[in-house]
Amino acid sequence: MKIWVTGVAGFLGSHLAERLLKEGHEVYGNDSRICGDAANIPADMRQYIHWFDCDCCDYDRLQNLMKKIKPEVIVHAAATAHEGFSPFSPHFICKNIYEASVSTFSAAIAAGVKRIVFMSTMARYGKGYLDYTGWKGSPFTELHKANPCDPYGIAKVAAEETLKNLCEFHGVNWSIMVPHNIIGTKQKYDDPYRNVVSIFMNRMLQGKSAVVYGDGEQTRCFSPIGDVLPSIIKAIHGEADSQIINIGPDSDDNKMTINELAERIGNLTGHNSKPDYYPERGCDAKHATCLSAKAREILGFEATHDVNECFKEMVEDIKAKGVKPFNYFLPIEITSDKTPRTWIDRLL
Repeated sequence: MKIWVTGVAGFLGSHLAERLLKEGHEVYGNDSRICGDAANIPADMRQYIHWFDCDCCDYDRLQNLMKKIKPEVIVHAAATAHEGFSPFSPHFICKNIYEASVSTFSAAIAAGVKRIVFMSTMARYGKGYLDYTGWKGSPFTELHKANPCDPYGIAKVAAEETLKNLCEFHGVNWSIMVPHNIIGTKQKYDDPYRNVVSIFMNRMLQGKSAVVYGDGEQTRCFSPIGDVLPSIIKAIHGEADSQIINIGPDSDDNKMTINELAERIGNLTGHNSKPDYYPERGCDAKHATCLSAKAREILGFEATHDVNECFKEMVEDIKAKGVKPFNYFLPIEITSDKTPRTWIDRLL
C-alpha cells in the first residue's frame, strides 16, 4: 500500500515508517521538524521513505502533495505532544494539535484516502470523571468518558470528534489509537517540556538530579515502542475501523511512581542522588494508567518488551549520541505564579 505518515521524522512516526518500509509498503510523509529530526530516518532508508518538509497546518501544500501521491492510508502521528506545557502555551499547542489535525483530515479526504488512523493520547481521559456511583479514575478504559483537563487533551478530543464526523460523512474508514506513554530510542531528549524518561536520562548522564513536580508519587505506565507498533500496523490494515483503542501495558504491568522511575534511571546512569522537587503542576493527573483488554481482543496486543531493557537501550543511545543542553524552543505564552520555575528560569 501507499501509506502517508505525518510527523514522519518524529519519534513514533520514524519508527513506524521504518517498520512499514520493511514490510514492503510505499512510505510517504511530512514533518515540520518542530519536534522531529531528519536524523531519525536511517541513512539506508532515506531514499525509500519519501518525506516532505511540510507543516500539517499548511493545508494547501499538504493537499497538493497528497493529491499527487494518492496514499491509501494516512497515519496522523504529528503532534506537539506537550500536555503539561499546554496550559502555559495554549495557542501554540492547540494550533499544532487541532488545526493541524483538521488540515490533515481534510487534505487526506480530498485526496481520496480510504482510511485514517489517528494517534490520540491518554490525556483524553484527564483525571477521570464523576458519575452517580462516585469517582471514576485510573486505570482508564475506552468506556470512560473523555474528560480532558488541559488544552492539549481538549484539542486531541476535538480532533477525534472531527475525524469521526468527517469520515462518517464522506465514507472514509477511521480508527483512533490511544498509546500509553511510548518510550524508546529516537525520542527527543533535549526537550525540557515533555518526555519525563528522556529528561531524567539526559540530566542524570550529566551528573544532575532528576527534577520531579509534586511528591513524585504519581503513577504511570510506560510502553516500549516495539509493543505499540504491531497494533498500529493492524489498524492500518483495517482491523480497528470505527474503534477507539488503548494501546500499551495494563495498569499493573509497568506501573511505577515517578520516584521509582527516577531510581531505576539513576541505577542505569550511575547518578542516583535524591531528586530535586518542585511544586506540582496543576493539570497533572495523579494516577494515569490504562487497561488494554480491547487491544488484546481486537488487535492481539501483547506487552512483550521489558521496560527496563528499553530504559537501558535509551540510556546507551543517549550516551552514543552525546548528552545535550535542554533547548527551550517553544514559546511560553502565559507566565504566572503557576508557571514552573524550571521553565521560566531555565533550570533544567
